[in-house]
Amino acid sequence: MRRIALILGAAVLAVATAAGPVAARQSGLTIVETAVAVNQQSGEFDHLIAAVVRADLVGTLDGNRRLTVFAPTDAAFEDLFDALGVTSVNDIPLETLRAVLLHHVAPGQRFSGDVLASSRIRTLNRDFATPSIQGGQPYIDGARIVLPDVRAANGVIHVIDAVILPGA
Repeated sequence: MRRIALILGAAVLAVATAAGPVAARQSGLTIVETAVAVNQQSGEFDHLIAAVVRADLVGTLDGNRRLTVFAPTDAAFEDLFDALGVTSVNDIPLETLRAVLLHHVAPGQRFSGDVLASSRIRTLNRDFATPSIQGGQPYIDGARIVLPDVRAANGVIHVIDAVILPGA
């Protein structure tokens, strides 16, 4: 996780430096661009990127709307694949995949303090995710938030250690 944090930090700094004097708009990488930048350096979000592309959610996540994304690691997706008896996101029915991914996205930019101060958070699939603290660690629907508050131009990403399921 430390490697992910360092890579994310370097990517954000590189874009912020390149964007320089542009102050009229939020500069930097969008949510998807941040995930792609990290993946190019670490290979950490292969499954998440494949799922977002397959579910046709790139435009949703990269639009002008502010969003909060709970981003599962590749290890989290591999645990899901094992539980479902599948080998990739391509084996998950598209409607199910889309519902699961939209359960990882909330409207608005919610940093960790805002997330943990909420009793529940409405997600884009019109369900709710429940934040909690367990053993001093932050969780969302039972998934531990391993890296909070990764800023993106159009929101914030919280890296989590499990794929969270709607209605769970």
